[in-house]
Amino acid sequence: MNMQAEMAQRLAVLNCQIFEFVDESHLHIGHTGNQGGGHYALLLVSEAFEGTSRIARQRQVQDLLADLFASKRIHALSIKAQTPAEYFA
Repeated sequence: MNMQAEMAQRLAVLNCQIFEFVDESHLHIGHTGNQGGGHYALLLVSEAFEGTSRIARQRQVQDLLADLFASKRIHALSIKAQTPAEYFA
């Protein structure tokens, strides 16, 4: 399974209205400290983020992907997590 599909499957519990995945690994070739794993960016829009802080949202997503970080399949992840009201404002 490719990384986009794997992340989408793991994050399905958030019932995202919008799930955008960008593989930015090609921008970080030769990046110091990268010992494997890709660089990715996510845009997630979900009602699951209602009433939670930006940091809590980041942790929620990171927790769902924790083993991908631990296994070094993800080196870096940019997360933009918004509620529908924030995104469509």
